[in-house]
Amino acid sequence: MEFGDFALGVGRIVVQIFSISWWVLLPVGLFFIWHHFWFWGLNRLWRKKQSWVLLEIKIPRNILKTPKAMENVFSALHAMYIRPMGFEDIYFKGEELFWFTCELVGYAGGVSFYIRCLKGFRNLVESAVYAEYPDAELHEAEDYTELMPNVLPNDIYDLWGNDFILAKENPYPIRTYPFFEANVDEQRLDPVAAITEVMSRLKEGEAIWLQYLLRPVPGDWKKEGEELRDKMMERKKEKPKGLLEGIVEGLVQFLKNLSLATVESPNWPGQEKKEEKFKMLHQSPGEKLILEGIDNKISKLGFEAAIRFIYIDRQDSFSPANISAVFGAIRQWNTLDMNAFKQLSDTVTFVTSRKLTIQSWFRKSRVYLKKRLIYEMYKLRWFPPKHSVLNTEELATIFHFPLVTVEAPLLRRLDSKKGEPPSNLPIE
Repeated sequence: MEFGDFALGVGRIVVQIFSISWWVLLPVGLFFIWHHFWFWGLNRLWRKKQSWVLLEIKIPRNILKTPKAMENVFSALHAMYIRPMGFEDIYFKGEELFWFTCELVGYAGGVSFYIRCLKGFRNLVESAVYAEYPDAELHEAEDYTELMPNVLPNDIYDLWGNDFILAKENPYPIRTYPFFEANVDEQRLDPVAAITEVMSRLKEGEAIWLQYLLRPVPGDWKKEGEELRDKMMERKKEKPKGLLEGIVEGLVQFLKNLSLATVESPNWPGQEKKEEKFKMLHQSPGEKLILEGIDNKISKLGFEAAIRFIYIDRQDSFSPANISAVFGAIRQWNTLDMNAFKQLSDTVTFVTSRKLTIQSWFRKSRVYLKKRLIYEMYKLRWFPPKHSVLNTEELATIFHFPLVTVEAPLLRRLDSKKGEPPSNLPIE
């Protein structure tokens, strides 16, 4: 039998099956299509009702606080998580968990820090920042994305964009700020300095936008880390046993040991725990550090997170070197033994140029659509479907206000300190 005859026979069988069962398959397929559009429409209506505010943060010139202060800010912002979404909230109201963005923006005029949140959480954000940085100033700002054309790329501007997520499982930590700290201020390193330095040297028409999309998650995310830790330690979890089950298991173990007494020494359940402790003594120093890192990460509050990066420049002067510079700054948080940031392939504004691969088909059109999509996603600040989980320490490492030792020339700092009026000042 030739392959064509075989394929034709299979096709006929498929048609016959569908002609018999279409009245079952078609409603099921239509239900899933309806379900997708129903949820999508409700969610869009819910998002349109939300009112957002963009707050620019101007930091004092002589800031001396370490990223630990920013970790406390993120811990306070975790209060945006109020309760889990119920069935009615999701499928009848289109709601989702609240999120916010921290944004680091560089252009020829300077480097700025922003936090965008729902207006209902503005007081929470301001209180959290002022509690750790009392000399800072927060004020409502115009959306800087509106300074660029509504549609990019165009005949004048081009862009590069992508999202970053973790390369490994969420419980593995990245390199955090304690690694960069030192007791002497002159030897203290700032992990944000590399990015602000690149942003400070942009020419007219260039822009680097970094958007950290964050959504608080409940504490049960640590279960993933506990399972990974137990797997690395080869620790067996014991389920609670009832009285009858324990008696039966003990009797079975006794009969087994009795029957094998002439061949091997008896084996009792308590000996397995001793073997597990013995295995811990033979772990390498690197394995112990990984376990400590996982334990430290899951001990702190977590956020679903993604980093969205966009570089914009004129078509005639587009500089890939600035893209590489941002990638290099992000790599300082990567480790080979624990975790690292990687580009999310679905969002990278690049399609292979090799002509003999399917991936290269319609390359120009696909690249253009990718650039349009990530530009719109950035402006809308929509949370990506693929993301990672970072704790407060990791977030404070990748987004905090630079120390006084950071000398980026165009970093927007406060030139003077705003004082409070005297308490006995007459008001009439």
